[in-house]
Amino acid sequence: MKRKVVAAKMTALILAAGMTFGSVSFAAERKDAEAIKEENQATEAVSEGETEAAEGSDSQKKTEYPVTITTYGSDGLELETTYEKAPEKVLAVYQGCIETLLALGLEDHIVATAGLDNEVPEDQKAAFSKTDYLDEFTPSLETVTMLEPDMIFSWGSLFGDKTLGDAAGWVEKGTNTYINTNTRPGTGDVKYARTLENEYTDILNIGTIFDVQDKAEAIVNDMKDTIAKVTEATASIEEKPTALILESWDDTFTNYGSATLGGDMLTQLGGELANPDASSVGKEDVIAANPDVIFVVYMPYSGDDPETVKQEKLDVLLKDEAYQSLDAVKNGRVVPIMLSEMYASATRTKDGIVTFANGLYPDIDLGIE
Repeated sequence: MKRKVVAAKMTALILAAGMTFGSVSFAAERKDAEAIKEENQATEAVSEGETEAAEGSDSQKKTEYPVTITTYGSDGLELETTYEKAPEKVLAVYQGCIETLLALGLEDHIVATAGLDNEVPEDQKAAFSKTDYLDEFTPSLETVTMLEPDMIFSWGSLFGDKTLGDAAGWVEKGTNTYINTNTRPGTGDVKYARTLENEYTDILNIGTIFDVQDKAEAIVNDMKDTIAKVTEATASIEEKPTALILESWDDTFTNYGSATLGGDMLTQLGGELANPDASSVGKEDVIAANPDVIFVVYMPYSGDDPETVKQEKLDVLLKDEAYQSLDAVKNGRVVPIMLSEMYASATRTKDGIVTFANGLYPDIDLGIE
């Protein structure tokens, strides 16, 4: 069912747990907004030209307004939004949404940012410092209302009554919303696959909305070209490497299978998921699968030491005697990958592609970086 609406013009911790697969560990104490702003200051001088917004006048492709973009409501149903011009007061909440806008040179179109779990890339810090980073990790409906944004860009799980508010409700009031497609809420019993194509679509849609299509296409084409280089370099391999993508929790693991973004990345790179269907697996399942490589998912949140979090997740496999017979452990092919590179990864998608590719084919010169 499609609803057409035309516009003229966690707690953070609990919410973030819902953003992944219902089980995420967090820092004991999240850094405050001032600390986050401080660590996201540029450490090197950046020329003015590098931080200026990419305006539509510099683009070969032009957006003809009004333009209608399909996104999703808080209920997961399709939601059509119409833009009469590029938004000028965007509220961007959560890592990938913020970084997508910065990568496209759109910092001057942002009224406020919120929800950073990690530092933005070094080349985005100067642009990020121009934005108003809010004290609330997930802004309340009251805060959002006071900001008077003309667009809200965030994850599906954050558009709720106690947080950002209902997505369709905002559109009806004249404020467009855009939900990262790989965080689209399920509709009833229907759950939506998380795919690379969805990440491409989001970047291209944002490029269209803001009339920076050439820049958006360059980012997406770089991701696609990286996959093409890997498939070309590995075309002669007859037996596909098998893999598990695991995130550990107490006595079980989240298994990122074929319906996940990580699983889609891995299979598009020529890998074979050792357990494509299960959403969670136990010790016996991992041992029975015995894949060539195991990708260990970790995620340091604001306030965590990244290296400590990564090593703790690796040690679940590396220091348990039960796993020492696994080929991946014996051959040194237990590979860490950050969650933000393979879950609603936005402009970090290429990082995930490169991590998976190097883990699948450690002995092949893939010609990627």
